Amino acid sequence: MRETASNLVLVERRGSTLLLTLNRPHHRNGLCPQMCDGLQNGLELAQAEASVANVVIQGAEGFFSAGEDIEQLGAYAALSAAQRISQIEALHDTIRAVRTCRKPVIASVEGGAAGAAASVALAADMIVAATDASFGMSHVKLGLVPDGGATSVLARALPPQKVAEILLLGEPVSALRLAQFGIVNRISATGGALSVALRLADELAAGALDAQAMILSMLDGASDRSFDEQMDIERQHLAQAFGGAEAAEGIAACNAGRKPDFGQPTDAKRDKG
Repeated sequence: MRETASNLVLVERRGSTLLLTLNRPHHRNGLCPQMCDGLQNGLELAQAEASVANVVIQGAEGFFSAGEDIEQLGAYAALSAAQRISQIEALHDTIRAVRTCRKPVIASVEGGAAGAAASVALAADMIVAATDASFGMSHVKLGLVPDGGATSVLARALPPQKVAEILLLGEPVSALRLAQFGIVNRISATGGALSVALRLADELAAGALDAQAMILSMLDGASDRSFDEQMDIERQHLAQAFGGAEAAEGIAACNAGRKPDFGQPTDAKRDKG
């Protein structure tokens, strides 16, 4: 079967969640240009559909993804420097699409997430992983360096010595270890990551989606801004939130001693702050 964006990334609705499944099991769901296109298409669909509250990304047949195919990696040597940069940038566009999606993205990881696929998972807003899952950033063992923003995410989340250990040795890191570091949000039994991820997605969908979108916008680049700059952004978004229907419902529910009912998902915009 010819590999296309539509058959390499399966798109399925699970209530208000859009489930994207990396579907290339004969290559351990290895990333290729068509799969990257499929991921970007799925994320664009999620943003366009007002009834979609969030996105879950998983891999088919109990394995998230082995990253880029080794054949693809070997072919880079024959390319010019400009061609290499262009190909790497195509992958980075996919990572950016995950990271800047204006609706929460959850990575559901079974088995393993290696190389560029680990970067896809790390770009998500939250990660659910099976207890025996691992994350491999072993680029150095191939004489290469990490990509897809992995160095940025890890450098912000961990002490520099720990980041150096992970990336310089290139040994897989268990999901349990990343959970201890606060990078993985939930741990499931083997085979249960999707169920846990969908429950988490349902919790999010029951919340204030416009407020969630604004929070994600506020978090984008927060670590690069000064304290005062970040407070300016908080002021802007809080003033906007006070005028919204969600705040009216949330405050009324609190005063009445009941749970708020924020209604059905709306196309909450995740503006860049």
